[in-house]
Amino acid sequence: MEPGREFDQHFDVVVVGYGFAGAVAAISAHDHGAKVLLLEKMPDPGGISVCAGGGLRLSTDRAAAFEYLKATNAGTTPDDVIAAFVDGMFELEAYVQDLAKINDAKLIRQERAGNYPFPGFESMYFLEVDEVPGFDRVTGYPHARSLRNGTNMMKVLEDNVAARDIEVRFSTSAERLISSGDGSVVGLWTNNDAEGRVSVAAERGVILACGGFEANADLQRQYWQLNPVMTAAFRGNTGDGLRMAQDVGADLWHMWHFHGSYGFRHPDPSFPFGIRTKRLPDWVPEHSETDAPMSWILVDGEGRRFMNEYQPYFQDTGHRALDVMNPDTQKQPYIPCYLIVDDPGRAMYPLGGVVFNDRDVEPYEWSRDNLKEVELGILRKADTINELAQLIGCAPDRLESSIGRWNAACTAGDDGDFQRPSKSMTPITTPPYFVGEIWPVVSNTQGGPVHDPRQRVLNSYGEPIHRLYEAGEVGSIWGHLYLSGANLSECFIGGRIAGKEAAESASWRAA
Repeated sequence: MEPGREFDQHFDVVVVGYGFAGAVAAISAHDHGAKVLLLEKMPDPGGISVCAGGGLRLSTDRAAAFEYLKATNAGTTPDDVIAAFVDGMFELEAYVQDLAKINDAKLIRQERAGNYPFPGFESMYFLEVDEVPGFDRVTGYPHARSLRNGTNMMKVLEDNVAARDIEVRFSTSAERLISSGDGSVVGLWTNNDAEGRVSVAAERGVILACGGFEANADLQRQYWQLNPVMTAAFRGNTGDGLRMAQDVGADLWHMWHFHGSYGFRHPDPSFPFGIRTKRLPDWVPEHSETDAPMSWILVDGEGRRFMNEYQPYFQDTGHRALDVMNPDTQKQPYIPCYLIVDDPGRAMYPLGGVVFNDRDVEPYEWSRDNLKEVELGILRKADTINELAQLIGCAPDRLESSIGRWNAACTAGDDGDFQRPSKSMTPITTPPYFVGEIWPVVSNTQGGPVHDPRQRVLNSYGEPIHRLYEAGEVGSIWGHLYLSGANLSECFIGGRIAGKEAAESASWRAA
């Protein structure tokens, strides 16, 4: 901003992004005495948060939780940041109970261990909003094709925001932070159709809560080898917070890490989302093996099986086995790969599921018997293994060998090649057969600006950028393995801390 120019508008705290993290940050800042502006560049609230299962991951044992999270982060996140998160876990249930009073929402606890067999994994559980009296998610959030308890949690937060003197502006983008001569953040530029470009003072702080960069293909290419990776649910997360924070000197962390799996591509090129395969129950190696049948296997373009299709938390790490590149050819041999089922497997359950938040996308419901997807060409039918090989473009004898080896493993109850859980193993024996192209799918990214235990954004020397805070997936603490439901906990924990810190910081007007 030009020297001497006055800001167009003044607030104490400006929060960028209206998902779980932004809502909680705005509530927290308001409740600590700040005049708050909450910005959302999309026309509706919810972000990718409203698409989530809605379970906040909590723990019954502080020391055990810290030990588990330290192991899963594998040295990528400082101990003091993990400790602050764990402290927040133990305050969160009472906090959500208080928020739920706004609309008499019913909370439930779901006992669920962590995803990996590290010390402390058994101390974890979920807290969810099971019911909001009088609320129907279909009519309440018609722009979202989402999971029930995620929309319930969003309703609790939206009602709390509405009950407070928090100004909310939809379809309003945050374009760029404004800094003073010493590098402190003093405001930001916003833009919308009604007002145009507006300079907004944030006298106590800006909180970035605008998600990751999963919908930005250019940023994906800069940080990931996998290509292409389809976004699963929300087109609004394009790395806005990442760019704004970098512009004022923020350091970055965890940029390679994203929460994702594998799934189908819709044949209509205008459909913007990848369609993840059916969500099956998680399991913990050496402790709890799933008994859910998985009806498919995956093979590469040469007809070879190459991975355990049912990893312990395959909605998180299912994409990682696809992340292989041949340096001689510059090709990725597992992109695309191919999902194969036989006719009983086809009839077992819907092979895909669509979840998204976007009012401009025509709703798509995957069929119960998968036959609509055959008509659309998402799945293709073959009467013989030879025809199946032709559809894939591989040698029939090689595919025959791969399927035969798999069926023998099913009979033995032992996947000696990739150690898939024995009870999930389903033979492929009964024609017709069906095949679908499979691609990597990202649900959300974890990487972004580094923050400290107080949610202050740090520069490359580990110093706080004054009056700049963050919450949620814009710069998540998860740097190696993710804990299911913990991004949502992070939205609440980080949002509470960031809102309080910003509201209680000294106004630059008083400096």
